[in-house]
Amino acid sequence: MKSRLILLFALIAVFFGMAFLNANFLLEDKTTGDLKVKTQIKKTNKEWKDILTPEQYRILRQSGTERPFTGKYNMFFEEGTYSCAACGTALFNSNEKFDHGCGWPSFSAAIDNGSVELLADNTLGMKRTEVRCATCGSHLGHVFDDGPAPTGDRYCINSAALDFKSAEAQEPSQESIATFAAGCFWGIEHNFQQIEGVLSTRVGYTGGDVKNPTYQLVCTGKTGHAESIEITFDPSVVSYKELLEHFFSLHDPTQVDRQGPDVGTQYRSVIFYHSQSQKEEAESFIKEVENSKRFHKPIATKIAPTEVFYQAEDYHQDYYEKLKIKK
Repeated sequence: MKSRLILLFALIAVFFGMAFLNANFLLEDKTTGDLKVKTQIKKTNKEWKDILTPEQYRILRQSGTERPFTGKYNMFFEEGTYSCAACGTALFNSNEKFDHGCGWPSFSAAIDNGSVELLADNTLGMKRTEVRCATCGSHLGHVFDDGPAPTGDRYCINSAALDFKSAEAQEPSQESIATFAAGCFWGIEHNFQQIEGVLSTRVGYTGGDVKNPTYQLVCTGKTGHAESIEITFDPSVVSYKELLEHFFSLHDPTQVDRQGPDVGTQYRSVIFYHSQSQKEEAESFIKEVENSKRFHKPIATKIAPTEVFYQAEDYHQDYYEKLKIKK
C-alpha cells in the first residue's frame, strides 16, 4: 500500500513538473513558431532575427512572454509614445499607461483603432485575447477587461515588444496624414499629387473587415473596403481644411455608394479621420457645405475613424503617371 502511495505521489510530481516546464508559471506563452499572418510588413525569419535581439524575437515573433516585474517599462511613467519594437508603428500613449500591479506595462487604450489587432488565444488551457501589431503582426501581449474607466480595458504588454520616445525628444512633426475615399482612386491620387504641400500619396483599401484584400476581392463589394487615398502632407504649406475643400471638388459627395458609372460600396465617399481635431474639422466643414447650398442633394459623405490601410497593388500606385510613361 505504501509503495503504491509513493508511486502515486511520484506520478503527480512528474505531472506538475511537466506543467511547470511547459507553462513556465503561465508566464511564457506557448511558442507557435514564426507568425504566419497577413500584414503590411513582411520579412523572412532571418530578416527579423537580424534586426531584433534574441529576447525580442522570442516575444515578438514567437509569442513569448517576459517574466513579470522584469521589463524596463513596467514602472516607467515618462511622457511620450510607445511603438512596436519590430516595425516602429506607434501603439500607445503614455497618458493611457497605469500601474495595474500585474508586473507588465498596462495601458487602457491603444493609440488608435488601427494600430493593433486582437485575436482569440486559447493556448495554455485559457481563453484570452492576444494583442498584435496591426502593421507587422508581431505579438505584443494580451488585453483584459479589468482596466480603468472609461474603456475598462487593460492592454498587458511586454516591455521587450516596445520602444519608447519621450515627449521632449519628439521633434515637432512637419508631416500629417489624411485619408479620403472618393470613388476610383486613380484620378483622385493624380489630382492630390498636384497640390503644393502634398509630400506623398498611396492608394489602397480601408474601412472593411477582410484582412489583406486584393483589388479583385474589393471589387466584389463584399469586403466592406473603400478605394481610398492616404496623403502625407506638410500642414505648414497646405492645411487639412484645404485638403477637404479639394476632396469635395473632386467628386460628387451626394452620391451614395457610387461615383458616376462606378457603382458599389467600394466607391462610397468617406473622410477617415486620424485624430479628434480632424474629425471635428471634417464635421464643421460638412456643415459649412450643407449651409452653403452648394449641392442640391444631401451630403452622403461619411466621417469614420481611420482603420488599417492596406496598400493597393503596385500597378495602382501613380497610375496616371505610369500611363504617361507608356504613351
